[in-house]
Amino acid sequence: MDVDEEHDNLVALGMIVKETQKRCEGVLDTIETLPHLSLSCKHTLSRLVQSELDFLSRLSSTDYATKSEPSICVNIGHLEAVVHILQQPNILGVSRVCKTIGLHNTTSKGAHVDIVCTFEGNPVWFIVSDRNPKYISWYAQQDSSRNKGLRARVQLLLEVAHHSVSLKPFSIIFFFSNGLDRFTLEKFHTEFGAVDVKSKFSNFDFNFSEELGGEWIDVPARSYQHASVLEIKVNSPQDISKNLIVANPSVKPCNINLGGSFGDLISQMVLSSNGKIDSDIVNFGTTALIAIVSGISNGGTQKLLATPDDELKTRFKGNTKFVINQVLSEIESPIHMDISKVICGRKCIICESVCSEFKELVLMCGGVNEKLRAEQLLKVVVVTPDCPSGRMMSLPTTRKLGLKNKIVFGTGDHWHAPTLTANMGFVRAVLQTGMSLFTFEHRPRALTGD
Repeated sequence: MDVDEEHDNLVALGMIVKETQKRCEGVLDTIETLPHLSLSCKHTLSRLVQSELDFLSRLSSTDYATKSEPSICVNIGHLEAVVHILQQPNILGVSRVCKTIGLHNTTSKGAHVDIVCTFEGNPVWFIVSDRNPKYISWYAQQDSSRNKGLRARVQLLLEVAHHSVSLKPFSIIFFFSNGLDRFTLEKFHTEFGAVDVKSKFSNFDFNFSEELGGEWIDVPARSYQHASVLEIKVNSPQDISKNLIVANPSVKPCNINLGGSFGDLISQMVLSSNGKIDSDIVNFGTTALIAIVSGISNGGTQKLLATPDDELKTRFKGNTKFVINQVLSEIESPIHMDISKVICGRKCIICESVCSEFKELVLMCGGVNEKLRAEQLLKVVVVTPDCPSGRMMSLPTTRKLGLKNKIVFGTGDHWHAPTLTANMGFVRAVLQTGMSLFTFEHRPRALTGD
């Protein structure tokens, strides 16, 4: 290699390193913008990207001086693809990223899973690959202790999934950002019953910008239009329409005028109640029921603000500030509108434990109007027996993971339904165990004695 050629290679290598560093920095910026990702998950991803940056900064150009085609081996493409999936609107309840899930009571070290989350209401695992399709082997390569083939990896993942309890997925989704060859695709379909789910993902490109010398420079987008996205079911889907029956479907709400926004919510629930659950559902926690019937949510904000401080302190005692903050929150953004968006097109269920607790709280703390609204609400929601999922009940019962909440959230998990709740402390505690959970958060509201 002559001096000029070596110089050209070094220049080309420098450009590759600089571009890869920009990609890493862009991924770091995007990670911070992911709205539903926990701090621990963000830390894991950021640490992996930072290790790529550290590797790039340590590169010595002399190490590549003799290469005819300068190149570097980094994992930023894989991390870009992981972040691309995390940006999808139907990815929720992310509890783990880029972790190994163990296989207990065996000699296996377990299997690497890139994302543990909920997808379309179901717990799923995502496996991400950024490899060139021509380097992906379905069968194990001879004389290779490292490359055991994609088929063996799928088998291991399914074995780990079947033996998992709290982390057991409904399905495993494989995301190949550069696509797959026809042979491998066919093997996925014939041997594992995989189905193509690419249509469920947005095909937006992954791109970012960088400020350089006072101007914003766009870095070329990473396209996933040629990606292959395949789903393998771990268990057969449950036919919930045959099992969940309305406790008293003949009861209809009365025509008492209990307020416009409350009436609108009741009307939405009535339209969804037909005796059986045969479509999307949402599971209400006790906090959601309280928020729906609360005087704060039903036109009582100005009355409370006009109440003298001494009277408020007598009525609410140490919770006065908490209640006033809820009043101000309601004025800024009415909660019935938020809940209406969640229940739109869904049937609304509660378990027996929630039903009992709600009745007790309304009886003790509710006013005349709140009791009337509670009566009407209980006539249109579906009451199901307590039936918490096995994976929820496999979690240890602790102070943060109380049995009562495990039953409530576990019943929603059993029906593959999101739970509408203000109890985010329990949700965080579940996610910290590594188990994904499908929930919708609502702002809290208290009973006011209205």
